Amino acid sequence: MMENRELSMDDYLAMLRRRMKVILIPTLLAPLAGFLVSYAFPAKYTSQSLVLVESQKVPEGIVQPVVTEDLTERIATLQQQVLSQSRLQPMLERSGLAKPGQNMDEVIDSIRLSMSVEPVVTDLSQIGARKRPGQSTPVPGFYVNYTASSAREAQQICNELTSLLLEENLKSREDVARGTTDFLSKQVEDTKHNLDDLDSKLAEFKKQYMGQLPGDEDNNLKILTGLSSQLEANTQSLSRAQQDKAYTESLLAQQLSAWKNSGSASNPQTLQQQLSQLQTVLIDLEARYTDDHPDVIKTKADIAQIKKKLDEVNNAANTPTAGAQDKESASEPPEIRQLRLQVHQYEELIAQATRDQKRLQQEISVYQGRVALSPAIEEQYKQLARDYDNTQKVYQDLLANKSKSDMALKMEQQQQGEQMHLLNPANLPDSPSFPNRLLFAGGGLGAGLVLGVGLALWLELRDKSIRTQADAEAALELPMLVAVPWVVVENAPANGNGKGHFWNRKKQAEERKETAKF
Repeated sequence: MMENRELSMDDYLAMLRRRMKVILIPTLLAPLAGFLVSYAFPAKYTSQSLVLVESQKVPEGIVQPVVTEDLTERIATLQQQVLSQSRLQPMLERSGLAKPGQNMDEVIDSIRLSMSVEPVVTDLSQIGARKRPGQSTPVPGFYVNYTASSAREAQQICNELTSLLLEENLKSREDVARGTTDFLSKQVEDTKHNLDDLDSKLAEFKKQYMGQLPGDEDNNLKILTGLSSQLEANTQSLSRAQQDKAYTESLLAQQLSAWKNSGSASNPQTLQQQLSQLQTVLIDLEARYTDDHPDVIKTKADIAQIKKKLDEVNNAANTPTAGAQDKESASEPPEIRQLRLQVHQYEELIAQATRDQKRLQQEISVYQGRVALSPAIEEQYKQLARDYDNTQKVYQDLLANKSKSDMALKMEQQQQGEQMHLLNPANLPDSPSFPNRLLFAGGGLGAGLVLGVGLALWLELRDKSIRTQADAEAALELPMLVAVPWVVVENAPANGNGKGHFWNRKKQAEERKETAKF
C-alpha cells in the first residue's frame, strides 16, 4: 500500500478483494477451534429455585410491618447468615454432602463461591406503584442459584440452601418482633418507675409548699389583703377599747371618791337606816297605789337590794378568811361594781384584740413570705411538672408502641406478615451451564475475524506495489505526461484492481491489428 496519498473507496475494495483469503481462513477455522477448546473445561451444572415473596395480609395502617428494610438488602443479609459456617456445617453433616477426608473449610468456601441470589424484577411489579425518591423497585421474589460439578449435587445443595433461607427469614423476623417487644417492655417498665418517682416528688413538693404553688399566688394575695383589712379593723377596735377603758376607769375613780366621801358603803347601820326609810316609803305608796304601780315595784326592788347588801355585809363580817378587798367590794354600790365589771370586760377585750393583732401579724408575715418565695417555688414546680409531663408523654408513646409491637409479634407468630414461599423447587439441570459451547464458538468467530483483518492490514502495510496512476505519482513524485488506457480483454488475467495486466492487453491489441490486415 502506497503511503503519502489519500485512499478512496475503490482502493479499500481492492484491498479487500486481494486479502479475502487471508481474512476468511482464520474466521472459519477459529469457531471450530473455540468449540473444540470448550471440551477441555470440566462441565458445571447450575440448579435454580424460585422463592415468591408475599406481602403481609393485615393492612399496614392497622399493624406496622416488622421489617421495613429493603427486600434486596434483606435477601443479601439472609444470604450472609445462611452462608455462615455455623449454618453450613450442620447442613453438610446432616445431608452427607461432605466427602470423607475432604476439608470442611474448603467445602464451605466452595459453596459460598458457587451460590448466588438474584432478585426477580418484572414490569408487573411496577404497575400501580409510584416509586418515591430513595425507594427501590419492588420485587415479587428471588432466584437461588447453585453451581456444582454434577446435576444431582447442584439440585440437592440448592434445595438445602433455599430451605435455610426460608427458615432464617422466619426466625429473623420473629426475633426482630420479639426483640422489639422485649425492648419496649423494658423501656415501659423503666419509664413507669421514673414516672412514679416523679409523681412522689411532685406530691411531696406540693405537700411541703402547700399554699405557695403557682396557682396559689392570686389566692395568697387576696388572703393577704383580707388579713391587712382585719389587722386594720383590729387595731381600730383595740384603740377604741383602750379609750373606753380609760374613760370607764376615770368614771370608776369618780364614783369611788364620791362613795368614800359619803361614808363607808358597807356600814350596816347606814344600810339599816336606808331600809327603814324605804319601808316607810313603801307603806305610804301601797296606801295610795296598787302593787302594779311602777313606784311600788321600784321601791320593793330597792328594799330587796338593800336587804341583799345587808345580808352580804353580815356574811362577810362572819367570814374571817375573806380579804379586805372582798369586803370592800361586797359593800360597794351597784354602780361602782358595774363600772368595775366594764373595766374588766374592756381589759379582756383589749387582751383578745392584742392576741388577734399578733396572730394577724404572724399570718401576714407568713403570706408575705409565701408571696416573696413564689417565683423560686414556681420555677422548681414548673421544672418538676415539665419533667413529669415529658415522662408521662414518653410513657404513653411507649405503651402505644408496645401495643403495636405485640400485635406485630402475634401477626408474625400467626404467619400473617410478609411471607416467603417456595414457588419452584430446585430443578435438575439437563445441560451444563458451563462451558457454553456456542458462546465459545462465537468467541472464536470474533477472534478469527479480528485475526484475519489484522493479518490483511499487516500485509497491505508491507506491500509496496504500484498499481494505479495515483500510486505512480506518489512513488515518483513527478507528474504524468501520458497514460495508456486500459483495454478490456475477455479472459485476461486480472491484477489486484480487477483489470487485466498492461503487457497482456498490448499483446492482444497487436494480434487484433495483424488479423485486420488480412
